[in-house]
Amino acid sequence: MHELSVCSALLDQVARLAARHGASGVSMVSLRLGPLSGIEPALLRAAYREARRGTPAQDAELAIVEVPLRIACLRCGAAGDAALDRLSCAICGSGLTRLLSGDEMLLDSVDLVFPGQST
Repeated sequence: MHELSVCSALLDQVARLAARHGASGVSMVSLRLGPLSGIEPALLRAAYREARRGTPAQDAELAIVEVPLRIACLRCGAAGDAALDRLSCAICGSGLTRLLSGDEMLLDSVDLVFPGQST
């Protein structure tokens, strides 16, 4: 399951961020995740629960914001939502499209906890 290695890299990044800002911990990690990212949200959540142990995010919740799959048509210029099984333009039917969103896995935000602050 590659979600475990993804979580490990994510938590390394979160730990560096917490250290850079002098935080004693993390209360929330928020990700933006698209359907073409290659990451399965349920597996990512399970891997996160295991990987966070012993890190500044050991008590942090994981929030996943699912990003819609969006395309732009290179023929007619229309932009809109798409589906995994339909990446063609909904207006003209062209298959000449460019992906606007839906392949990302981005660290969106991290809520830091500072010494003396309750979580």
